[in-house]
Amino acid sequence: MQGERAEDRVVLRIGGADAHSFLHGLVTHDPGDGLTYSALLTPQGKYLADFFLLDRGDDLLLDVKDVLASDLIQRLSMYRLRADVVIEEAGLGVVRGVGNAPDGAYTDPRSPSLGWRVYGVEGGDPTIDWDAIRVAECVPETGVELIPNETYILEAGFDRLSGVDYRKGCYVGQEVTARMKHKTELKKGFVTVDVEGAAPVGAEITAGGKVAGTLYTQADGKGIAYLRFGRAKGPMEAGEARVSWSGTVV
Repeated sequence: MQGERAEDRVVLRIGGADAHSFLHGLVTHDPGDGLTYSALLTPQGKYLADFFLLDRGDDLLLDVKDVLASDLIQRLSMYRLRADVVIEEAGLGVVRGVGNAPDGAYTDPRSPSLGWRVYGVEGGDPTIDWDAIRVAECVPETGVELIPNETYILEAGFDRLSGVDYRKGCYVGQEVTARMKHKTELKKGFVTVDVEGAAPVGAEITAGGKVAGTLYTQADGKGIAYLRFGRAKGPMEAGEARVSWSGTVV
């Protein structure tokens, strides 16, 4: 299947002699074979940006949502200090698709259902319903479910999506993330829910008259919701929509 242009992505090039060690001290998952899904956090452990990393040996590519690119470059430049690191736009387009992957493509590390990505080639017009795939797999999206300076990545399922490596060394926000993983039980987070009807993205979900969460992306009778697990029991409502949850946290 021909891939389609991902028109909302920017690819950065991270080069220089210190590029690998520089990123190692900052991101939640080091680049490895193929594409790696990773994130940059605040020192308090809150999400700032998520992206894909591709290690090309002499440099790395960083594939990020366009609305985050400028702030991410500024943030990375702030951390650079005297390190031998070059941060610049790579001038490469992103093509993604599902089905048979072309030569040079890399599997999306978050879920096989999200297909593949390839860089620096021509793609067709967007036609794939990526929201439907994301909802079915409970994959949060930048600027919709993932909110800079608010979201905690474990509540967003980054460990399930291969976006955090607990075996690597320290990175910005690592202490808070590790404590949430090993010393607490998550009481809130993103899950896929059944939705009858429709509601605006960001609609409040209530259960028994109490706030139980927020409903976000919806497709094919399902939605991604941020729920307070202790309250999300029985029938729920979000505006004119009816919401139900199996009680399973993936």
